[in-house]
Amino acid sequence: MTVELLLAEEWFAVCDRDLLTPGRGVAALLPDGNQAAVFADRHGTLYAVENRDPFTGAYVLSRGLLGSTADGRHFVASPLLKQRFDLATGQCLDDDSVSVPAFTVRAR
Repeated sequence: MTVELLLAEEWFAVCDRDLLTPGRGVAALLPDGNQAAVFADRHGTLYAVENRDPFTGAYVLSRGLLGSTADGRHFVASPLLKQRFDLATGQCLDDDSVSVPAFTVRAR
């Protein structure tokens, strides 16, 4: 199976599904030069957000820790300053004024 992201109404292959370890991310270089952080949770659900931490400018979100809130929102915590980003929407859970792009992702 191949993991794909929806970019500008076209699917872009980023990696084999077997390369994703539950709870860990991988960074993928996108055609426009940006990066995506791609994750699989322990249930096999796939997520992808931009890899750039908006607070520091570093491309590190793929190295962040996955978790979930009490109400079931899945997030990645930046490894630098620990801000949490909702994996479904990209919204920062610690600062409503900040978000990262979230991508539609599939495996086929």
